Amino acid sequence: MKEYDFHHLHHVKEQSRSRKTLWITLILTSFFTIVEIIGGILSNSLALLSDSAHMISDVLALGLSMIAIYLATRQPNARFTFGFLRFEIIASFLNGLALAIISIGIFIEGIRRFITPEVINFKLMLVIASIGLVVNLVLTLVLSRSMKEEENLNVQSALWHFLGDLLSSVGVIISAIVIYFTGIQWVDPLISMVIGGIIFIGGAKIIRESYLILMESVPEKFNLDQIRKDIAAVEGVEDVHEMHLWAISTDHYSLTAHVFIDDKIQPFCIILAINETLKDKYGIEHSTIQMEEANIHPHGEYGKEFLRHKEVDKFKHGLQH
Repeated sequence: MKEYDFHHLHHVKEQSRSRKTLWITLILTSFFTIVEIIGGILSNSLALLSDSAHMISDVLALGLSMIAIYLATRQPNARFTFGFLRFEIIASFLNGLALAIISIGIFIEGIRRFITPEVINFKLMLVIASIGLVVNLVLTLVLSRSMKEEENLNVQSALWHFLGDLLSSVGVIISAIVIYFTGIQWVDPLISMVIGGIIFIGGAKIIRESYLILMESVPEKFNLDQIRKDIAAVEGVEDVHEMHLWAISTDHYSLTAHVFIDDKIQPFCIILAINETLKDKYGIEHSTIQMEEANIHPHGEYGKEFLRHKEVDKFKHGLQH
């Protein structure tokens, strides 16, 4: 019996750079998270503890990202015909949600500390924060370089995590210095709340981007009306309708469209021309074009209206000649 291939294109994502980057990031983050939790408890600093809580979310987020990258390399099958690329977006959505929830928790704890200030060991706080600054700076640079080589929403969400961590470390250092020179203890929860706000913005951005992909909205980089015009401009195409464009993952796009065609032109030539237009102008390599004749596939009133316009245009053209 013949074995059928359940996919048309290479619906996998080889991301060697992203994989290596996330492994390095995960190992360093896990180590420093332990250090920061111990330091936060011993110093009694909310800013430091909020940063360590964020670091825990980083470890979980990076773990999800690693799973997503490995799943993305699996071949499609009879059940998952697009492969496992979409898990990258699910992981990113969960990462963004984790960022938002953690930032709200930091904000609530910050308010509590404003009401009941607590004594802080600024020296230990400063040492741990300084180490954190160096670690987060290195990780942010590593992730930034990876983003330039491979577009990946998971790496982008991880980058947002570490930008938040970098700002957290700077905030904790500033907080420790201010407390040392002024003795004002409420600077610590204030800084932690500012950090929480920045983390929330990053989380909201990731949630929005992954939500739009999960909802199969038209990617922002494309103008659907312009693409429709370009398809309609192909010789033999008389009308374009039932058109859909969505992202499977961050750089894998799919398009479907129905077209009424001129029956005097070979349909295979029309399909070839449409596919070349989509690939050359927009980088869309996975498209499904359905050829139709308005008398056979009228789509209700739409096809009838199309035929009426076609007859009117033919009549006008006859009058002109």
